[in-house]
Amino acid sequence: MLLVYGLLGEVAVAFRPFGLEYMQPLAEWLLEQGALVSVVKLRTAESVSANAARLRAEILADPAPALVIAHSKGGLEALAALLDPAAQARCVGFLAMQSPFYGSPVADVVVGAKPLEAAAGGLARLLRIGTKEGVRDLTTTARRAWMAAADAPIRRLLAALPVACLATALDDHKARGRERLHLAAAQWMEKRGYGPNDGLVPVDSALIPGARHVVLPGSHIASVSRGPGRDPVAAMRDGLDALFSGATPPAA
Repeated sequence: MLLVYGLLGEVAVAFRPFGLEYMQPLAEWLLEQGALVSVVKLRTAESVSANAARLRAEILADPAPALVIAHSKGGLEALAALLDPAAQARCVGFLAMQSPFYGSPVADVVVGAKPLEAAAGGLARLLRIGTKEGVRDLTTTARRAWMAAADAPIRRLLAALPVACLATALDDHKARGRERLHLAAAQWMEKRGYGPNDGLVPVDSALIPGARHVVLPGSHIASVSRGPGRDPVAAMRDGLDALFSGATPPAA
């Protein structure tokens, strides 16, 4: 099992003693099932292309078949890596959780305001996790162009390998605890016509046409951290069920 972090994932893991537990419940559950679990070491604010090349190299370095489970930006890098037929041949499946394949309006705002973009780049350099290119790669303009250019290779990937996409959508009547911190962004996106979303990624952006889809309630942390109203292991299991059963569970 190869786990691929999203943007700032390594920073969240470093703060686990302070109550953050990014993707750790997933790793612990997988280990309990007897899986061999490895976290792919990437600088999460690097460009998608740079991290995709590193992920591809890691997949090819081990002859054992891999199941790739990626969150948020990590899903973009996993998708790019798996467009290579040699990497596809080393994998048994790909589960993308809340990945902005068609971009995030939040990234549009950050890149559209030069002070915010400069601050994001400065923070990435300070934390030694990459550059501002990692945020630029998440904009809707950049992602839509990338997905259009990669349409044929993506179709070949879907024909060759099981792929499932898990998306979440916030419901202001059900959000509890830290989930409510994402509500303002979720409501802002809905008012601007982006539809149901998790506070960072619209549902439509997280679903690759032709892949198997799961849509669950929750914020952008719903599939990676425990808390009131959040069961990340159950979310991942729903995604894995869709991945290997070939069925798409009904949207919540």
